[in-house]
Amino acid sequence: MSTIELKGVSKEFRISRDKRVMALSAMDLSIREGEFVALLGPSGCGKSTILHLVAGLDEPSTGAVLVDGLPPAQLQAKQQLGIAFQEHALLPWRTVEGNLELPFQIAGREPDRKQIADLIELVGLKGFETARPSQLSGGMRQRVSIARALCLSPKLLLLDEPFGALDAVTRRFMNLELQRIWQEKQITTILVTHTVEEAIFLADRVLVMSGRPGRVIRELQVPFARPRNVETMRREEFHHLVDDLTLCLEP
Repeated sequence: MSTIELKGVSKEFRISRDKRVMALSAMDLSIREGEFVALLGPSGCGKSTILHLVAGLDEPSTGAVLVDGLPPAQLQAKQQLGIAFQEHALLPWRTVEGNLELPFQIAGREPDRKQIADLIELVGLKGFETARPSQLSGGMRQRVSIARALCLSPKLLLLDEPFGALDAVTRRFMNLELQRIWQEKQITTILVTHTVEEAIFLADRVLVMSGRPGRVIRELQVPFARPRNVETMRREEFHHLVDDLTLCLEP
């Protein structure tokens, strides 16, 4: 598991020869080892930019991003980073097992058959080992994507709208499933989402970001004990928190 620090981080993008956009400005953020943090905010506020910086897929314009006190690229080089995006990006010609073999092959390692079998069982896909993505539902494909992100036993899990393309009923079910998976693994996790209910249900802490340039304007320590269930979402306190954070997101 990892600790994450953003210290005075700004990120500017050039979108044309004479135009630049500041996505993040003087961002400070600290995430504890084993903590599940959700990022909420309007489109373009820099939520995904934070994930890219933490993943070592981009560099800050100013400031520093550290994972366990080191640049994120070092974590990435050791294959200790798991990422799942809204688009599952599974290889359509590979089976479920074949897609889970891929991280091992990219890392130049022999696929760990027991690890793959354990993860397939963990995400509730036992019996679908030889199915291809086209034979799976959207929720099942996202489960494969999450399992693939966990294949190399990462110290850090980054989730960018992993359920954004799913219908409301499937999304709620996947929230329950992700909570179950996270409780078993307890990996330091950052979730980017546009859904307030999802953020409150899944996270230990919710950070609400402003419009561009992004900065944290509200921090919520989620008060509900784990494990959480559907009844948690029906509690009056849950709905009050949803209303409160929704107001923060209004322009």
